[in-house]
Amino acid sequence: MPETTLEMIRRYQPWLVEIRRQLHQIPEPGDAEFKTADSLCRILETLKIPYTRKRTSIVALIEGNKPGKTVAIRADMDALPVDEPENRPYASCHKGYMHACGHDAHMTCALGAARYFAEHRAEFSGAVKLLFQPAEETTGGAENMIKDGCLEDPHVDAVIGLHVQPSISVGKIEVKYDALNGSSDYLKIIIQGRGAHAAYPDTGIDAIMIAANVINALQTIVSRTVSPLEEAVLTIGTIEGGKRNNIIADEVTMTGTIRTTNPEVRADIARKVTALVQTIPQAFGGSGFVEIIPSYMALINHNWIVDIVAEEVQRLLGKDSLVWKSKPSLGVEDFSFFLKERPGAFYHLGCGNPEKGITAPLHARDFDIDEACLPIGSALHAAVAQRLLAEENHK
Repeated sequence: MPETTLEMIRRYQPWLVEIRRQLHQIPEPGDAEFKTADSLCRILETLKIPYTRKRTSIVALIEGNKPGKTVAIRADMDALPVDEPENRPYASCHKGYMHACGHDAHMTCALGAARYFAEHRAEFSGAVKLLFQPAEETTGGAENMIKDGCLEDPHVDAVIGLHVQPSISVGKIEVKYDALNGSSDYLKIIIQGRGAHAAYPDTGIDAIMIAANVINALQTIVSRTVSPLEEAVLTIGTIEGGKRNNIIADEVTMTGTIRTTNPEVRADIARKVTALVQTIPQAFGGSGFVEIIPSYMALINHNWIVDIVAEEVQRLLGKDSLVWKSKPSLGVEDFSFFLKERPGAFYHLGCGNPEKGITAPLHARDFDIDEACLPIGSALHAAVAQRLLAEENHK
């Protein structure tokens, strides 16, 4: 019987591990992934894959034996401001930064798929694009890459991506229809009152007291005006006001976040926050101002591509390797910007292994992966991309 894509890519295991560890040792913050980009470019050159680079973002293209569709594989590049334990042989060489979210593995899986397609150019039609994206953790580098034209020339017909998941054992893949991640909005509220001596509160307007009432009212928006069947959260994360213990505060500033998976609910919460912040302070003689800055949008998978991912998981790994996620996460993921522009799917690659002690969550300083996940992620990318290239009609 012919070898499966996974069997072929498993031959790359030592190469994949070497790349992942090299990338793991040079973690860099968003939009400053210069050493990372240099390393990726050298690998692409070795594979004879042409690419273009703008600062740290890289778009590479592998063309098949004749024209056809184009499928993109996205991999984020940036690291987190986390101090990694020094006892690992491949620990971070950049003090204060660590690949604690697994982006080193994401880049490696994309390169594994790239090597496969580079070695099999004569066997597929169309093209595979590699999108190495900066600043997923900070400024949302996906949106900037799209503005720079990464989905054109040639036109991308579908886009796929993955994220390692330590809560899922290596050898398993988690998928979900529809919403996988939530949207996020930055919330800033300013409450203005009038300062006075604490001995004479009637002569002032207490901005702290008003802020307390505003916070209490804000907590009723989700609990009493949003359907319990929707995913939504409103959090006030910081509050600052007052100068001394015996002075009535004249101003309070609060910041927070709004998260949901439904664009209509997102807009409705914003309207209700604005109304409460403007009206409650007026009842106490003060005033309120609100600023809501949209950030990442909800990540909504295209279900027909999720079906392809699920089918390829079962074909490569067996039925027991497929995990269906029941609820979305309200954590954000800027792959959502790609899915706004093109059909696609985002899935989770199991990288945990309790027997090896690999159980730490994402963003933790002791996070790690079972590197056996690397050929699995590479092969799934390749298999799904092959299916999408062969689809007669995109839905």
